[in-house]
Amino acid sequence: MPKYFLGLDSSTQSLSSVLIDLDSGKIIDDRALNFDSALPDYKTTNGVNRAQDPAVVHSSPLMWAEALDRLFQGMKKDKLPLGDILAISGSGQQHGSVYMNGNAAKQFRDMDLNGTLADNLARVLSRPSSPVWMDSSTSAECEEIRAVLGGKDATVAATGSDAFERFTGPQIRKFAKREPGAYKQTGHIALVSSLMSSLVAGQISPIDVGDGAGMNLMDIAGFTWHPAALEATAPDLRQKLPPIAASDTVLGVVNPYLVLRYGLNPACKAVIWSGDNPCSLIGTGLVSPGMIAISLGTSDTLFGAMSACETDPRGEGHVFGSPAGGYMSLICFKNGSLAREKVKDQYGYDWDRFSQALRDTPVGNQGKLMLPWFDPEIVPRVPAPGVKRKNLDEQDGDANCRAVVEAQMMSMRLHSAWMGEKPACIYATGGASANTEILRIMADVHNTPVYRQETANGAALGAALRAAQAFTQTPWPDIVGPFTQPLPGSKVAPDPQAAAIYDQLINEYAAFEQENL
Repeated sequence: MPKYFLGLDSSTQSLSSVLIDLDSGKIIDDRALNFDSALPDYKTTNGVNRAQDPAVVHSSPLMWAEALDRLFQGMKKDKLPLGDILAISGSGQQHGSVYMNGNAAKQFRDMDLNGTLADNLARVLSRPSSPVWMDSSTSAECEEIRAVLGGKDATVAATGSDAFERFTGPQIRKFAKREPGAYKQTGHIALVSSLMSSLVAGQISPIDVGDGAGMNLMDIAGFTWHPAALEATAPDLRQKLPPIAASDTVLGVVNPYLVLRYGLNPACKAVIWSGDNPCSLIGTGLVSPGMIAISLGTSDTLFGAMSACETDPRGEGHVFGSPAGGYMSLICFKNGSLAREKVKDQYGYDWDRFSQALRDTPVGNQGKLMLPWFDPEIVPRVPAPGVKRKNLDEQDGDANCRAVVEAQMMSMRLHSAWMGEKPACIYATGGASANTEILRIMADVHNTPVYRQETANGAALGAALRAAQAFTQTPWPDIVGPFTQPLPGSKVAPDPQAAAIYDQLINEYAAFEQENL
């Protein structure tokens, strides 16, 4: 009999699912429900509702609950083997918060089977909408939390990250300050992941160590709520938060609602959900320290597994609990593909011509450097855009193409050194990973082999693999191996002579960057 496991991903714009057969190592079904098109009554654009103040970005938790019903309806209609699924887990967009009254636990436990999931949830919301990760309206609250905890360095050491506007703690503080009556009526605060986990399990779900780390509320070293951070955030907050639990926690069997409506196996296990970044770590196969991935997207993201709890002294990177045990890093560089594209377009190149420029220019670009801050940068923190050049003629299109890529790769190496481990291998994902010349520079700068990997719906895949591992207790490498292999023949090995050039050039780049911060 096949061993089926289901992973769900409640992301910003959609709810998606991946059904895997563990024995065959194959994905049986992969689907997504787009919020804008499938649920137009919520009037979202790209999955969110923007207020008149552009810094305020919310979504309706009822939309997420209704999407869960719709997704299962579609799977049942298509006759997927829902009755044979052994365990379900999920992934949620990180940092978003949901506020419910004191009846939430009873409502989840004694769900009205005649109503929808959204009907049941509507009865217990103490706040009709949820601030999501795109909300940047809490700068004042970040400063207040940071000050109480003793400054940026102390906040990073305590919680794994500096206080960031999109993080949950500052959002809770803003709600408690602006709407004290509604906050007082709030008996339970959930993340997107723990809300959806509660709906699937039919009980209030704990928050796992991966997603809990994205709140500025969890003790990153001890995986418990941090008393000083709670005190700095809002009154009586500990009473409103669920426990923190390990990422392989089995909550019990799935909600009877799902069994009766959609024919799920009544013995199917409900596994705690995690955040989209920790689940993507698993979906990429990064279950051992020294494995990192670089996603070359609109923004470039570097994330990887770490054995020890190292934190970024600059407060730019983040540390979460890894579902595979230990920790994971995450560093986001805003000027990713859009920066590469702006250079390409400036000289009228297409991508083939851009690649040719990388082949035609020397390693190290003869010391011609660029700081490609076309937009305000996250890492390092650069509040205003401004491209900087050193020894680089703006009219030299080929040299500028190499300069932007070398700058991005050296910045990644420079700003990930705090992780404390030289990567043993790099998995490259995202659209630009199809460009071998970019991967060649990546391999040489990091002096590490690079493998190309295609990870469609990686967070949902990671959730399915988490469900499988929690159910079977199989070692992680054996669980992820069949599903996360790099593309055959995609290895790009570093050239020792090129790596030596970058070992010297990175010092010049670091000094150039520091001069312009």
